[in-house]
Amino acid sequence: MSDKPGGVFAQFKRALLGKPIPTAKADHERLGPLLGLPVFSSDALSSVAYATEAILSILMLYSLTALQYQFWITLAICVLILIIAFSYNQTIHAYPSGGGSYIVATDNLGETPGLLAGAALLIDYVLTVSVSIAAGVAAIVSAYPALHQHLVPLSLICIAVIAWANLRGVKESGTLFAIPTYGFIFCILALIVVGLFHAIGSPPVHQVVEADPGMIGKEVGFAFLFVILRSFAAGCTALTGIEAVSNGVQAFRAPESKNASTTLRWMTTILFVMFLGIGYIVQHIPHLTLYSTSNPKYSTVVSQVAAYTFGYQSIAYFVIQYFTAAILILAANTAFADFPRLASLMARDGYLPRPLARLGDRLVFHNGILFLAIAAGTLVFAFKGELDQLLPLYAVGVFCAFTLSQSGMVKHWFKVKGKGWHAKAWINALGAVLSGIVTLVILITKFTEGAWIVTILLIVLFTLFKLIKGRYISITGQLTIDEQPVERHARSTSILLVPRVHKGILSALDYAKLIDPHCRAVHVGINEKSLGDTREMWEKYGEGMPLIILNSPHRSLTQPILEYVDELLDEDPNQVITVIVPEAVSTKFWHKLLQENVAQQLRNALGQRKDVMVTNARYFLR
Repeated sequence: MSDKPGGVFAQFKRALLGKPIPTAKADHERLGPLLGLPVFSSDALSSVAYATEAILSILMLYSLTALQYQFWITLAICVLILIIAFSYNQTIHAYPSGGGSYIVATDNLGETPGLLAGAALLIDYVLTVSVSIAAGVAAIVSAYPALHQHLVPLSLICIAVIAWANLRGVKESGTLFAIPTYGFIFCILALIVVGLFHAIGSPPVHQVVEADPGMIGKEVGFAFLFVILRSFAAGCTALTGIEAVSNGVQAFRAPESKNASTTLRWMTTILFVMFLGIGYIVQHIPHLTLYSTSNPKYSTVVSQVAAYTFGYQSIAYFVIQYFTAAILILAANTAFADFPRLASLMARDGYLPRPLARLGDRLVFHNGILFLAIAAGTLVFAFKGELDQLLPLYAVGVFCAFTLSQSGMVKHWFKVKGKGWHAKAWINALGAVLSGIVTLVILITKFTEGAWIVTILLIVLFTLFKLIKGRYISITGQLTIDEQPVERHARSTSILLVPRVHKGILSALDYAKLIDPHCRAVHVGINEKSLGDTREMWEKYGEGMPLIILNSPHRSLTQPILEYVDELLDEDPNQVITVIVPEAVSTKFWHKLLQENVAQQLRNALGQRKDVMVTNARYFLR
């Protein structure tokens, strides 16, 4: 399809993605805290919609009395949120160019920790999209149970919409997502205020009516401490997305560090209040029920809290469900903002394919966005779009990255020192230790339910990074200019391929004689009946250029040409052969369907031979 200005494909692309943005306007595409919050915080803020449910789903299958520990586990996670956020606030100021786990770990701990951090984050970003979309669709299903049969199609549509919004550019995606994000914050804060009015003064009630036995956490008979640790690990999904701001510092307007730090503080405060508030109110719901998404009666914890606070199917209930579904779906935007940036950094360092480092005409890393959408869509399809199957895979990668990043920051302070560096080092050390402990807890308690998959993926990605880097090093070594003499060719031979004799071939003939007056023409004789006419036409219009006829007993166009080129190289290995391939170019893409693409086949075949150059002589058809 033609991609030139005015072409059908170009017009469709411009309508879909918008006009190209010049590089000079890159600064205008940067964000302030107001737009930075929806772009980089939707993942962390939306986790309040499923983190509490993840805690309860483990505790409830042990015993009803275990549910009394839910609020204390929530409180412990809130403290962890503050510590990790404070640690990353230091990272933002220490690395104003962007201080993600990959950069910090590589800079301070070396290549291997850096690659592990990069692999962990890439995996986590894919899971962020899958889990967020699945949770958002679950919120929709809670309000409209009849849709539970369409989880996968709904999820794939949502992924496609988020990817499209990000392909249009950073600022446009921020504007698009601002209303749902701030609407969700307002709704949840209002829910907490009214819910606390109902809950304060009444004792906690934990009457579980029914639970699907296929739910996360079949914990009956397990050690009680293990159950507590496991529910804590499940609730730590509330911390996913906290690192996003430090990864995307350069997406903010100047002063970048200050605006990023402001956004992180806003996000942490809001997350703390919402997670703690919902964790408190949920204890007072008299008929708490937890089902898997395969059950048509499924209702999320936020849905039940909204029903408890405002009444089931009230206007306020539906408004909360709409905004909850929106923020959960748009939480995938955090990954779409950070995955392409991280992939571009690793590609520039030679650990990922270089096309991932290319900035598109909308000033976004479009290849990274497309790759993430495809990977997340594949994961959703594989797990049938069910949240309870995806959650066990979550949080392993992010806490591994947390640990490596904060450990790197400790070493950073010992290297640069400066004012108050001891206190800063202690803060990051505390973050590293706590993150490390949580990583171990998640690995141990979730290993059999999916953490082993993430562990294998980490090893596979790490190995892949090393192989890609090795290949790029090999290419650089082969192309580096050294003292050894470069192989020189004594002469050049040019060949013009002549499938038929017409105006297009005559224009190619004119070009061939310009670059080499001694060029020879080659025709593959497939049709014996037309061979005489071809000779006659060439004698009339070939301007004296000799025509060589190659026999093709098996009716192949490419094989005789390859054999002829090989014979020429055998006769004189110290020559370079230029093969001129005439190619018809149609201005309409549907006209191409009527043409045989022999030129492309010849280019592919000849391109595999050393000392053979292939040149296109194009002629245009109206």
